[in-house]
Amino acid sequence: MPKALVLGALGVVGRANVEYLTTLPDWDVVAVSRRKPDFDTRAAFVSADLTDAAATRAALKDHSDVTHVVFAALHEQPALVAGWTEVDAIRVNVAMLKNALDAVEETAPRLKHIALMHGGKAYGVHLGPPPRVPSRETDPRHMPPNFYFDQEDLLKERQRGKSWSWTVFRPPAVCGFAVGSPMNTILTVGIFAAISRALGQPLRFSGTPGHLKDACDARLLAKAVHWAGGSPNASNQIFNVANGDSFLWEQVFPRIAEVFAMPCAEPHAMSLGRVMANKGPVWDDIVRKHQLKPYALTQLVPSWEYADFTFRYRQTPFESVQSTIKIRQAGFHDCVDTEEMFVRLLRDLQKARILPA
Repeated sequence: MPKALVLGALGVVGRANVEYLTTLPDWDVVAVSRRKPDFDTRAAFVSADLTDAAATRAALKDHSDVTHVVFAALHEQPALVAGWTEVDAIRVNVAMLKNALDAVEETAPRLKHIALMHGGKAYGVHLGPPPRVPSRETDPRHMPPNFYFDQEDLLKERQRGKSWSWTVFRPPAVCGFAVGSPMNTILTVGIFAAISRALGQPLRFSGTPGHLKDACDARLLAKAVHWAGGSPNASNQIFNVANGDSFLWEQVFPRIAEVFAMPCAEPHAMSLGRVMANKGPVWDDIVRKHQLKPYALTQLVPSWEYADFTFRYRQTPFESVQSTIKIRQAGFHDCVDTEEMFVRLLRDLQKARILPA
C-alpha cells in the first residue's frame, strides 16, 4: 500500500494534497506541520519544525513505510515580496529540504518518489516580465538568488544512483484554502469583497488592468502530484502545471461580485496593503453578524502585500503565462476553467462559514 508523507500540510498546496490523497482508499497519508489540523481528516498528523534537523528525524522515525513524499513546506520572510530574494530565505528553505531528505532517506527504504512544489518565480515573474511567453521548463534560469534553483540542485544531487525519482512542479498562482498562508489568492479576494460590501462599497479591482496571467487549482495540482508518483514519464522531470486557460483580473471581478450579491464598479488603483491595514474591526463585525468561524483577519490574510503584487498595483502590466504542453504530452491532461474555479472556491468558503454569503 502506498504511503504519502506531506510536508507543509496546512498550506494551500499541502492541504489540497492531504485532502485529495485521503480520498483514495488504497493510500495512507502522514501530514507534517507545526500546527494541528483545522479540518477533519483521516490523515495522521505529525508536528515538526523542518528547520530543526533532529526534530525532523524524530518526527519521521516511526514512518519507515513511506513511499511518496510531497514537499510543500515553505519559509517566507517577514517582508514577503522583498524576502523572495533575500539570502536568508534561500538558506532556510534549502535547509528545510535537506533536513527532510536526510530524515526520509534514513528512515524509509521503500521510498519511490519525491514531489517538490515550486512556482512561477522560477521564471523571474517576481523580478519583472519573464523573457519568454509562455514560460517553458527549458527556459534558462534567471539571475539568482532564487531558492528554487538551490533546492532543485540539491534534489538532483541527492537522487543520483538512487532507486527513487523526483518531480518538480511549477504552478502559477495556486488557489485553494488554508489558514495563515501569506499567498492565498482566493481568501484575499473574498475577504476584500466582503469588507467592501460591509462598508457599502462596490467591488473594485485595485490593481493595474491588462495583466494577462494564469492560475492553478490546488486540487488540480494534487491530482498532478498523484499522477507523477506513478508515471515513468514524470521521473526526474520538471513540469509546469496550470488550469489551462488565462485571465485578466478586471474581467473576473464581476463574477466575484455576483458571488457576494454586490455591485462591481470600475477599477480603482489602491494599495490593499495600505487600505486594509485597519480593517480588522470591520472583519470582526462581519464574523459576528454572519456567525462565521472566529478567525481574525490577520489569521486569514497575514499579508496584503501579496495582493498588491499579484494585482500588479502601480506596475506596468505584462503577460505571465506558462506552457503546459510538456506535462500534457507526458500524460496528465486535466484542466479547470479558472473563472469557474474562483466562483466554486468562494462558494465553498461560504458554505464552510469562512466567508459570508
